[in-house]
Amino acid sequence: MSTLKRAHFELFRRTPDECFSSLRELGEHCREQKDRSFDRWHLPQAIRPKPLASNSLAMEAGTDGAFTLNAWSFGQLCQLAKVSKDTVNRLSADTAARVFEETLPTGKKPLQFLTDGDTIRSVHGTAYTRLHNADLVAILHEFATDFGPPQKAMNGATGLYCGEEDMFCFLIDPLGWVEIDGEAFAPGFFLWNSEVGKRSLGIETFWFQAVCQNHIVWDAVEVVEFARKHTANVHESLSEIRRIIERLVQKRDERKDGFAKVVRKAMETRLGDDAEEVAEVLAKAGVSQALRKQALELAREQGRFTIFALVDALTRLSGSFTNAGDRTEADQKAGRLLQLAAA
Repeated sequence: MSTLKRAHFELFRRTPDECFSSLRELGEHCREQKDRSFDRWHLPQAIRPKPLASNSLAMEAGTDGAFTLNAWSFGQLCQLAKVSKDTVNRLSADTAARVFEETLPTGKKPLQFLTDGDTIRSVHGTAYTRLHNADLVAILHEFATDFGPPQKAMNGATGLYCGEEDMFCFLIDPLGWVEIDGEAFAPGFFLWNSEVGKRSLGIETFWFQAVCQNHIVWDAVEVVEFARKHTANVHESLSEIRRIIERLVQKRDERKDGFAKVVRKAMETRLGDDAEEVAEVLAKAGVSQALRKQALELAREQGRFTIFALVDALTRLSGSFTNAGDRTEADQKAGRLLQLAAA
């Protein structure tokens, strides 16, 4: 089993304005962000740095006008010019403008600027292909209808985040609990993307047993990850992510149907005709003498010594134990009994 910490790391690096309470609220934000954003293509020599009176820097993009830079796009511009961001930050706006005038490359391949109002969100070459967060969230609304954020974290965050640089979603199916190898698991996944090149596009699906208030996923199995860079074929990944979510949902439904069949069989199958015969079966399953006696008394109240009656009795007894080891042992024994119905 694995311990997954992607959502845990996101929890402590996000500011309150990047946190969303529901998938609907996140989707509205992403659609608004997409509608405000605009791709502008210009040759490098058409980009001219312009110092502002506030001692900040703007970039004139051909005839489209002048745009300010945010922290991310400023760093990208420095990489493009091959100058140190820390050094340029210490210069006056006039000097910084002259630095960029002399270091920005020229050529026949255009640059793409993603703008939001009068701010440049990102700077890329022709090899980069953008995938908007809104397109990903639309897939979630269509194919992950039973999934939602987990319980709120210790700081009130839900696991749904979107900022200037990237998006991250942590979703689970709170009613999707099934039994795998005698233990309870529910399905969930992480989904991430960046419209500005901060990170790849990706999804990680899993089956988990618990999520703590720090949004650490405990005891995860069947962990599957898919990731793609933002290159020419990145939009094809939308279909793959949709298929991955559909497979997770299909497996959940198959397991829930299978578990329901096991429960029905357990309710119909008797472990024995009398208490003595049932006690022998429980002893072979490793149930202690004291626990056997208590379980038989509870099962007798239901009138039949079915597998389900004994499993239910052991489960009820485990909840009354103060010692964690005793609870675990009783749960394990109940799981072994239920497997008799699956045989």
